[in-house]
Amino acid sequence: MNRALRTSLCLALLVMAFAAARSSAADKLIWRGGERVDADIDGWSLPQLLEHLAEGTGWQVFVEPGARLKEPVSVKFSNLASGEALGRLLGDLSFAVLPQAGAPAKLFVFRTSVGDATQRVQRREPVKPKPIADELVLLRKAGSKGSAEELAKRLGAKITGRVDEFGAYRLKFANEDSARHALAELNDNSDFDVDYNYSVPRPAVTEPIAASSAQALNLKPDASAPAGQLRVGLIDAAVQRNSPYGEFLLAGVSVAGDATPGTASPTHGTSMFETLLRGLASTQDKDAASSVRVLPVDVYGNAENTSTFNVAVGIVEALNAGATVINLSLASAGDSQLLHNVIIKGAERGVLFIAAAGNEPTTLPNYPAAYPEVLAVTAGGKTGLASYANRGDFVDVAAPGSSIIYFGGKAYMVSGTSASTAFVSGLAAGMKSSTGASAAAVTSKLKEVLVVPKTNGN
Repeated sequence: MNRALRTSLCLALLVMAFAAARSSAADKLIWRGGERVDADIDGWSLPQLLEHLAEGTGWQVFVEPGARLKEPVSVKFSNLASGEALGRLLGDLSFAVLPQAGAPAKLFVFRTSVGDATQRVQRREPVKPKPIADELVLLRKAGSKGSAEELAKRLGAKITGRVDEFGAYRLKFANEDSARHALAELNDNSDFDVDYNYSVPRPAVTEPIAASSAQALNLKPDASAPAGQLRVGLIDAAVQRNSPYGEFLLAGVSVAGDATPGTASPTHGTSMFETLLRGLASTQDKDAASSVRVLPVDVYGNAENTSTFNVAVGIVEALNAGATVINLSLASAGDSQLLHNVIIKGAERGVLFIAAAGNEPTTLPNYPAAYPEVLAVTAGGKTGLASYANRGDFVDVAAPGSSIIYFGGKAYMVSGTSASTAFVSGLAAGMKSSTGASAAAVTSKLKEVLVVPKTNGN
């Protein structure tokens, strides 16, 4: 509680002097594993507090518009359980924490009711690129004859992946220090450029919801020969084969080992597959057969994260298998030269790339969506952008950010720009297959129809 608001001018001056004396020691709010909390803060406003909460916990924080604290937050404690800590921090405001499987929890802060906490709080600091600490990527320079194997041996690294078509080699070092020293040496190498290999997080899984029985898609496969098929490369987690729409699935490819997703709930890949088909179905006449097929490319395996190198390899696999639309319902803050090179090459061949803008309400770029050769999709509609959706200048189109899918007799909801992207990829595939339109023509039409809503200040 701010004592200056309750005392005489004399005491207020003492408080000001105390504040000046302690200004050399920064306020702190520390969340240890999300379970125990330390705090020593003085005079924080609600927006300041919630920004720190969003950053320190990684939670998605929502607040009731117009909610205010009666007093600025001044509190000191250590090793409190998270629930007790939130009560001390938020004072007379109410809160609710909603855990989510495979995704950050949601914190709702409100005075009236939890349903009124609709305004997303942005983290104080933007999400930063996350290079894999003990890895680097070599990119062969034009005309170079140098040996990547000899260079890796000299640097004390192992080559754990390669994309010969793009002269790219994935190096793994014994530790972060070894990679850092190698980076300094490679900056002056005459045969190879060097880049980071960035981590790409696995998108959140779907959650079961109460819903009526499944609405069948107005979709059926045609019996055309493979030469007549339009192939969509779905670069994602593994797609389970027990889908009722399995006839639209081609044999899958994995660049990250064999995944074991089980059958209890749909993977993100399975969710994107069905969402993509819903976009495709919206372009079809009743009882019309579609030549579109989906090539699932698993870039995660059983890991929680993949890398920009694996995503690039996955795209190469899809391109070599004849995909002309590439769906990328994933995002990273890391700008990978290899990934961009692969996309440039595909775009030159007339391939349409469609990628998720990201689920943080910022204007900062996410990749691969921010590359100019990619159609960047955010979540929104006629009523505006979704509260969580990226709204950067690189965004090209907006589409619905939620989709209900059915798996194992249950309904699941998937939300975010991932779902928006898969739906748009389905639209694009349907347009291309029915009209034979080029990637440029389809892109132009989608931008015309799926206009990005303006945000305040734009």
